Amino acid sequence: MPLIGITSCRKLEDYKQSILHVGGEVRIVDASMTVDDALAGIDGLMLTGGDDVAPERYGEPAHAAVVEAEPGRDEFEFGLVKAARDRHLPLFAICRGIQVLNVACGGTLVQDIPSQVPGAVPHALKIPPNEPYTLAHEVWLEKGSLLSNLMGERLAGGDSCEVNSRHHQAVKDVARGFTVSATAPDGIIEAIEDAAAEFCLGVQWHPENFWRTGEFRPLFEGFLLAAKASST
Repeated sequence: MPLIGITSCRKLEDYKQSILHVGGEVRIVDASMTVDDALAGIDGLMLTGGDDVAPERYGEPAHAAVVEAEPGRDEFEFGLVKAARDRHLPLFAICRGIQVLNVACGGTLVQDIPSQVPGAVPHALKIPPNEPYTLAHEVWLEKGSLLSNLMGERLAGGDSCEVNSRHHQAVKDVARGFTVSATAPDGIIEAIEDAAAEFCLGVQWHPENFWRTGEFRPLFEGFLLAAKASST
């Protein structure tokens, strides 16, 4: 079975279950490890959610709403991204993960959607009163993208789907080599991917929260297939 490295965060269980339920094995990796030790023997890397990437990493002063991640996490995960891409490992980045991926590869972020994007739809649903899987808004998928191809049957011939949402930041300037594969109705970037890679996809919502009901299972199945191929 493919072994997937999952970056440690406060709410790990749904990430783990999303991999286990499509036939993968899991290793949790964190900043107490070296990058080489974290990646040793794994077949794919998943970047998880959490607090904000330090704005200094993309050359901006911090907005008042920024809550930086725990010490050492940015440095560790930026190192993971570089090493994983150098090794051509499949990479699936979720919520904070898409932001880490974009900044590590040279992009920037919207630091606070509510104050910096007039007319934005709600992107930061609170739990409670909402559930982790509460749907927040629609996203439009770019036809022909990896994301759209993976979700094809679930889209029933359309080009959009409903997603949950718990973030106040988003991709702003897309890193070189990446393309946008989904946007929200307000124009906020909801997914990016590197078409030149075997599997390098970042999404801003939380597909892992749906492991029981399977709405986004094809994303994890596609990730595992790529990881299995990389292990041979």
